[in-house]
Amino acid sequence: MHWLLSGPLSVEKLTVEIADLPVSLQGTKLVQLSDFHYDGWRLSEEMLEQAIAASNEAEPDLILLTGDYVTDDPTSIHQLVLRLKHLQSRAGIYAVLGNHDLYYQQSKAKITAALTSIGIHVLWNEIAYPLGQELPVVGLADYWSWEFKIKPVMSRLDPETPRIVLSHNPDTARVLKKWRVDLQLSGHTHGGQIILPGIGPAVAFYKTLRRNLPKSARRWVPCMQQDWVKVVRHWEWAQGFHYVGKNQLYVNRGLGTYLPGRLFCPPEVTVITLVAKSPSV
Repeated sequence: MHWLLSGPLSVEKLTVEIADLPVSLQGTKLVQLSDFHYDGWRLSEEMLEQAIAASNEAEPDLILLTGDYVTDDPTSIHQLVLRLKHLQSRAGIYAVLGNHDLYYQQSKAKITAALTSIGIHVLWNEIAYPLGQELPVVGLADYWSWEFKIKPVMSRLDPETPRIVLSHNPDTARVLKKWRVDLQLSGHTHGGQIILPGIGPAVAFYKTLRRNLPKSARRWVPCMQQDWVKVVRHWEWAQGFHYVGKNQLYVNRGLGTYLPGRLFCPPEVTVITLVAKSPSV
C-alpha cells in the first residue's frame, strides 16, 4: 500500500496500571503489532521495516501480535516470517490468530507452523507465562471461530492473579466482562481507517448515511459497503484505550490498509509500559 493511502507510521506510547502487579514487573514494556495483511499490496515493505525498527528501538520485554498476518492466501506468511524474525524482545514473542488467518481450511496450520518456525509462540485458547507465574498471558481463539470458548481457559486462572489477554476481535471484551482482564489487546478494526475528526469512525454512521444518500451516490462514499459494518459490533472500541466494565482494553489500528485507504487513522506500533495500580484510599 502506497504511503499516500496508508499515511505515515505512528508509534503510540501509553502507560497502563495493573492491579497487584508484582514489584519485579514494574515498568515492564510491551510492544503490540497487529493486522499486517501481508499480501504484496496492503502493507508495503517500507512500512513493515519501519514497524520492526520501531519495535526493536523500544527494547521491549515482550512482543505481542494480535492477528491477521495475511489477507487470504496463507502462503504469504512464508515471506512475512523472514521479516518478523528480526524482531527482538527479552521474553520472546507471543501471538494469536485473526479471522483472515483462518480463511482457508489449511490456513491455521500453515500460519501457526510458519510463526513457530521463527520462535513465535502462537496461543489458541492457551495460557503462557513469559513474564512468570504472576502475570500470565492468555491467547484466545478468534471470535468468529467455532473454537472461541472463554470459560475453559479463563477458569484455569486464580481470580487474584493479574493477566493479559490477547484476542484479535475487540468485540470479545463484552463477553470477557465476566472475568478479570487487566489488559486486553486487540486489533481487527484497523481503527476504522476513515475517521471523522471529533466524531469517530465513518463506518459507525453507516445506517444514517445509507438512509440519507441516494443510491447513485453511495458507491462514491467510503464505508458504504456493508462488509465494513460487519467487522465489529462495538465501533466505539475501534481504536485506543477503553474501560469495559472494570476491564481494560487497548485496540491497535494495525499496519495493513484496505482501499480506499486511511484518513486521520495512521498505521500503528504500540508501546505499553506496565505500572502497579495505586491502592484506593
